[in-house]
Amino acid sequence: MLGRWVEFEFDCLPLRTITRLDVPLDASPNYEAFVLRVKAALAKHGTYNTYYLHRARCVFHLTNDPDRGRVEFHVEGVVMTGEKDLKTKAVDLTVTLGEETCDWLNEPAVEFLAESVKHSIAVEFDRYIQAGDLTQTEKRLEKIQRQIEEGDGFQAMYL
Repeated sequence: MLGRWVEFEFDCLPLRTITRLDVPLDASPNYEAFVLRVKAALAKHGTYNTYYLHRARCVFHLTNDPDRGRVEFHVEGVVMTGEKDLKTKAVDLTVTLGEETCDWLNEPAVEFLAESVKHSIAVEFDRYIQAGDLTQTEKRLEKIQRQIEEGDGFQAMYL
């Protein structure tokens, strides 16, 4: 834990992989709500170079003792990358305060840290991209480019 002031973990759903948006009849209320949030994200941001982060948490360590000075946020929302999927371009996230072990935490500090979560996510998602298999992304982009060149130049919305 030495030298690790921000912890971040998340599940990532590339929005381009979603093929169905219907909620199963036997879905739990939590799962139904999740599907509806993903559906709203798709409607707002589309599928091209967009990723839905869920079950995400960001923890700031303000001291070297996790029992004093730890602030945890829960995060869900969309990360958008640049044209070649190499760098985070923007985030659209819901950030809520989770647990904290910080007696001196006040509302302005929570707001500052919640904004800092968004910047932390951009940094971590860039690291996630770099650690991933970029050749798969490059192949996908080449395939799309070939389809555009071989067709009439129009590529359907929400690839």
